[in-house]
Amino acid sequence: MPKNAQPWVATLLRTVFEQPDTDAVHAQMKHVLDALEAKFPKAAEHLDAAQHDLLALTAFPYEIWRQIWSNNPQERLNKEIRLRTDVVGIFPDRTAVIRL
Repeated sequence: MPKNAQPWVATLLRTVFEQPDTDAVHAQMKHVLDALEAKFPKAAEHLDAAQHDLLALTAFPYEIWRQIWSNNPQERLNKEIRLRTDVVGIFPDRTAVIRL
């Protein structure tokens, strides 16, 4: 999708996760997919395929959704990977990256 449309799509996706319960989340996701289908069918298809993973947090009680949303563990992992790859610099092949 064009860069100028990305803020609009991001805002649409945020509305999904601002819903108060599981049914509302799934209903809003359907509305978002319908809105995207008209302008960006490939993006809608991609989100529809990933819908199960994106909405996995709805299987848990609403009270802990905020904790599940946090990407702090992922950011910590990314930081650790950056630190280690900076030391190595260039990797000879894919297996070397995976080994690290």
